[in-house]
Amino acid sequence: QVQLVESGGGLVQAGGSLRLSCAASGRTFSSLAMGWFRQTPGKEREFVAAIRRSGGSTYYADSVKGRFTISRDNSKNTAYLQMNSLKPEDTAVYYCACVAGGSIYFREYEYDYWGQGTQVTVSS
Repeated sequence: QVQLVESGGGLVQAGGSLRLSCAASGRTFSSLAMGWFRQTPGKEREFVAAIRRSGGSTYYADSVKGRFTISRDNSKNTAYLQMNSLKPEDTAVYYCACVAGGSIYFREYEYDYWGQGTQVTVSS
């Protein structure tokens, strides 16, 4: 069983930045591929970013490419999502997720464990 705890959400003005963290426990972190998703009321959860277990490869949704950066520190069992140039349409609950695997995953059903989510609100 893996536990994921997100933190770092909050209220920020458009153009600002936030860094989300996702702390993992219960399994060797370096065996886990990580991903970030987001969801707004009435909409399906959508993919944001993903990173291989080694940290060697990353993948982004077109809507965040060039503004968001996913990273991980395997010594701290933590994944991060640095969000810059935030827009009001980035407002959502952000979830981190993980799966034991050597690939990079961007489909919701590919992930086995999920955090509780952290709210990000971008004001215009």
